[in-house]
Amino acid sequence: MSLRIIFMGTPEFSIPTLRKIIEQGHEVCAVYTQPPRKAGRGSKVRQTPIHEYAQKAGLTVFTPKSLKSSSEKEAFKALNADVAVVIAYGLILPKAVLTGCTHGCLNVHGSLLPRWRGAAPIQRAIMAGDEQTGVMIMQMDEGLDTGDVLLSKTIPIPPLMTAGQLHDDMMEKGADLLVRALDDLGQGTLNPTAQSDQGITYAHKISKQETRIDWSKPVHEINNHIRGLSPFPGAWFEANTGSGKQERVKVLSSQVTPEISTAIKITEENIYVNCKGGAIDLIELQKQGKKPLKAKDFINGLNGDLKIRP
Repeated sequence: MSLRIIFMGTPEFSIPTLRKIIEQGHEVCAVYTQPPRKAGRGSKVRQTPIHEYAQKAGLTVFTPKSLKSSSEKEAFKALNADVAVVIAYGLILPKAVLTGCTHGCLNVHGSLLPRWRGAAPIQRAIMAGDEQTGVMIMQMDEGLDTGDVLLSKTIPIPPLMTAGQLHDDMMEKGADLLVRALDDLGQGTLNPTAQSDQGITYAHKISKQETRIDWSKPVHEINNHIRGLSPFPGAWFEANTGSGKQERVKVLSSQVTPEISTAIKITEENIYVNCKGGAIDLIELQKQGKKPLKAKDFINGLNGDLKIRP
């Protein structure tokens, strides 16, 4: 059964879901996304990834700064949609919008709720050392990711997986699950399940202050910190790489190895940093403003030893 859908999303993460909704033959009567903003070098005004995709697909796009005004609420309801699909939109939805479609608003959320409600569930799951996470389709209500769960899929987190890799995996799996939910909605077979009141955690937005690597922490915490912030915003340290001044270096990939006898050990192909309970093998690094390099190539560019500031 074809549904009349309002799509609400902003980043690249939202694109596979919108694409599959269109491919399934549903009518997307409108796309809501964040307004164009200045970004990148030169501070050029740029549309959001979902805005660009929707325009190419010939869809009507709305970019309100807020949905709280009476006019915005009325315009939303006037679209007469069966359901709204919300994925990483970025604006708070007032009650009038949450109830403005026949079947309300469905949200694609990147965790196994009620674990990791909030803004950064992918990063926080890896940073906490979780061995699995998931993606869920949720019926939105006025709380922060508190609505009934409609469908879910568990996703394992292998030891070397980064937030970027989990993001890409979840992006596709979430799109498939959402399409399934729409099929079930059309057939009247969606079964909502209330979230548990046990095991609730919050995935707070990543702050700039917490991205710096604290080498005094246990080795597994450091490794999870690096994985959870890769590739963006990136965990980093300051070091003298031979230029005579401190430079910021991001670590994009790492793994835990046995403890070494020195604070830092550099071989022809590896950089090891000793920590509590083991050492961190720095697999891929990136100087500020430079391209990412495997450890071997990073070592070849050093002018002397690597002196890391604690």
